[in-house]
Amino acid sequence: MMDAAAEIATTALPGIPRDDDGPVFREPWEAQAFAMALALHGRGLFTWKEWAQALAEEIKRAQANGDPDTGETYYRHWLATLEGLISAKGVASPATLHRYRDAWDHAADRTPHGSPIELKPEDFAA
Repeated sequence: MMDAAAEIATTALPGIPRDDDGPVFREPWEAQAFAMALALHGRGLFTWKEWAQALAEEIKRAQANGDPDTGETYYRHWLATLEGLISAKGVASPATLHRYRDAWDHAADRTPHGSPIELKPEDFAA
């Protein structure tokens, strides 16, 4: 059974991949991106109407750039929308988001498959 916030999100945003039990995720990061959006909405960073509009714009941009819209990239659009709103709202600059994305890439490259990825100070050294 999904919690109330997830139920509200899936009702407000009907495009979310789901089954009878609620949202479905192919990989853990998709669930984490979903949870981050729920948490930021819960803190009042954006309304679901604002989120839905930003997500729709992100998907349209991706389709214009050749995304086949098969559903497999849905949460990539979700994450891009989350990053865009975080930046637009002044929570983190695009440069900060880029810095952390690069650090995560570096940390992932040095982490054996199946092990937890941990950021270390050296991951931020360019």
